[in-house]
Amino acid sequence: MIAILLGPPGVGKGTQASLAAQANGWQHLSTGDLLREEVAAGSALGKQADEFMSRGDLVPDELMLEMVAGRIAQVADDEVLLLDGFPRTLPQAEALAAKASSGAVRLSLYFTAPDSVLTARLMGRGRADDTEQVIAHRLTVYRETTAPLERYYREQGILVEIDADRDIPEIQAEMTRVVEQALGQTHNQ
Repeated sequence: MIAILLGPPGVGKGTQASLAAQANGWQHLSTGDLLREEVAAGSALGKQADEFMSRGDLVPDELMLEMVAGRIAQVADDEVLLLDGFPRTLPQAEALAAKASSGAVRLSLYFTAPDSVLTARLMGRGRADDTEQVIAHRLTVYRETTAPLERYYREQGILVEIDADRDIPEIQAEMTRVVEQALGQTHNQ
């Protein structure tokens, strides 16, 4: 089962996915981490991606699909893959649905928090690309390109909103409960 993690930059998707994966034996695939690794390695994909990332823009669909397709093909129905940072656009979601086995995407967790909280969290990371100007641009790009995903997964009846402006253990408990419930529904079908 694939669970898509949606939410703006700084909302804590990666933190929550990492904790849930460690605690429950689930897999966590962070496309942001994969992209940063490619950039650090100086690969051709990393160089292409870095041009977009340094401006705060999204990496084009074809680059993201190339990176993610192989990994999702390996997920068994009784496994959980927390997919963090992909899809970010409706075409990516549609391509993911086409590449994943039938019914593999069973859940979308939509993490939310106020912009002031997101900006403070991002500024606190200390990354070179986390300036106020780039953060504001990233939040705008996120809303413009990713908002259709919320509707897409909501229309499929698999979107669950999670308030990410709470303590990490509270968010983690709710996330784990929701994923386990979706996994249980997968087993019962």
